[in-house]
Amino acid sequence: MTYNVYMPTRCIWGENALAENSGLLKELGSNCLIVTGKSGARKSGALDDAEKYLKNEGIGYSVFSGIGENPLLSSCYSAGQQARETGADFILGIGGGSALDSSKAIAIYASNPELSPSDIYKRVYDNPPLPVALIGTTAGTGSEVTAVAVLTNDETGIKKSIKGPDCYAKISFLDPKYTYSLPLRSTVSTALDAFAHAVEGFFTVKCEGVERLFAEKCIPEIYSCLVDLKNGKELNKDIRNRLYYGSIYAGLVINTCGTCFPHPLGYVLTENFGVPHGMACAAFEGYFLDRCAEFSPEKMSAFEKMTAEKDTVKSVIASLTDLNGVKISPDEAHIFSGRWSDVIPGNFKSSPGSLTREEAEKMLVIG
Repeated sequence: MTYNVYMPTRCIWGENALAENSGLLKELGSNCLIVTGKSGARKSGALDDAEKYLKNEGIGYSVFSGIGENPLLSSCYSAGQQARETGADFILGIGGGSALDSSKAIAIYASNPELSPSDIYKRVYDNPPLPVALIGTTAGTGSEVTAVAVLTNDETGIKKSIKGPDCYAKISFLDPKYTYSLPLRSTVSTALDAFAHAVEGFFTVKCEGVERLFAEKCIPEIYSCLVDLKNGKELNKDIRNRLYYGSIYAGLVINTCGTCFPHPLGYVLTENFGVPHGMACAAFEGYFLDRCAEFSPEKMSAFEKMTAEKDTVKSVIASLTDLNGVKISPDEAHIFSGRWSDVIPGNFKSSPGSLTREEAEKMLVIG
């Protein structure tokens, strides 16, 4: 097996990353579209800072704040139109994974007006996307460093990702202070997402060399934070900083290694029951760890040395995962698993021991 590592995003780490390096944005153009959700970017202070430093650098901007959770193709398409109408030279995404992922798609729509919303999944277009800069406000997806954007098809309600070199940001400003305003429940969910990224990526066969170093860096860090959250420890700056940088390292892991079956199974809970993405993935991490112990015992031994005994880790994850009100009968699970009737996801195949549709169906029975 060969390993192909390509991570071209320029990452500026640390407090005041934007303030001290805003001149880099001038390399991307003289006018931008800022992409955000409804309120998080403003509450975090990141939007205020971005507007301040864009003005300082003489860069014009307009704001698109219509990105919701599980971003819709239609929203990204509309933002792409706004970018063209306002003459944006680049996209500046500010927020959690939804805003950051959307920014990557918006950059494609902006430079390719002939595309319909769903055409983006075909991954064929004439013009390169606009450059993208990102500022994260949650410690979860690692979208700041990945070549992936997860989008929701308006017509089907199903989440599906796009991936490729065109989805990398040019610059990411990695300042954990913008996560300090995130509410506890959202912090827990995004932390579970980051942990899922690190753990699922670690157990793939691709996770060797530098990716394994990234995984071994962030798995114990994120896990110790999860234990602190489980035990009701005050959500202080130290925990938030560790979680944020841990999420970036986890993003570097999945950038090459990808995720495993908890992610596509988790989409079912998010799409149909509104379970936050991180908790939705965490709902299946127990099954995943059990299969890893069976099919990848050497890595499981290494994992337990980084964290705790497998069953203890499962208990910590379960204690932080809120599935209140979610019930899926065997018949409903059969219907939900129909999405994998024709094509088995790569996430299933990359999981230790692989996974069949029938096994996934059994895992989807809840309550």
